[in-house]
Amino acid sequence: MTHSPLPLLDRRALLAGFAALASAPALAAPAKRPVVTILGDSITAGLGLSAADALPARLQAALAKIGSPALVRGAGVSGDTIAGGLARLDFSVQADTDVCVVALGGNDLLQGQDTRASKANLDRIVRRLKARRIGVVVAGLVAPPQIGKGYARDYDAMFPAVAKAEGVALYPDLRKGVAGRRDLTQADGIHPNAAGVLIMAAGLAPVVAKALKAHRA
Repeated sequence: MTHSPLPLLDRRALLAGFAALASAPALAAPAKRPVVTILGDSITAGLGLSAADALPARLQAALAKIGSPALVRGAGVSGDTIAGGLARLDFSVQADTDVCVVALGGNDLLQGQDTRASKANLDRIVRRLKARRIGVVVAGLVAPPQIGKGYARDYDAMFPAVAKAEGVALYPDLRKGVAGRRDLTQADGIHPNAAGVLIMAAGLAPVVAKALKAHRA
C-alpha cells in the first residue's frame, strides 16, 4: 500500500513545529544545593548518637528551616586535635565544598596542648581552605572555669584571633547553651545529647547561612 505525501501546508507546519522545539530553552535542571563540610572531632562524628541526631544532620535541617538549604557532610574523627585536622584536611574536605565549618579544639583543651601551637595549626587550616576558595566558619569553644585562668584566656582567644586575622566568619562557642547543662549532655558531661545537638545546630545555622551567601555572591 502506498502513502500519499503530506500536503505542502501540513509539511510546513510540521517543520515549523520541529524548529520551535529545537529553539525552545531546555528545562532548567534542579538547583544544586551548596555543600557544607564540618571538619571536627567526636562532636561532629556524633559520638553516642545516631547519625540522624548528630550535628551534620541537625545542621542540615536547621539550615533548611531558615531558608538556606545545603548538603552538610560530617568530617569528624573522634579524638582529633587541631593538628590532626590539619593533617587530614585535603582528603577530609572534598573539592566541591562551598563552606567548611572548622569545629576542632576540644581535644587540644583536654590534652592541655600548647595554645600557641594550636593557634598556628588553626591558622594553617583556614589559610589552606581559603587557598582552595572554600568559605570558612571557625567554630570556637570556651574553656570551663576549672581550667587555669591563664590557659583559659589564651585558649578562648585563639579562635577569634585567627578568624579576625584571616577575615573569616566566627561562631564563638559551639557548645553555647549546652555546656554545663546535665540535661543537654551525655553521661560524660562533655558530649551533647540529641537535645543538646539541636540547640548547637540552631545557633550555628545562621552563621553558616551567612557564610554560604557571601561565598556565592
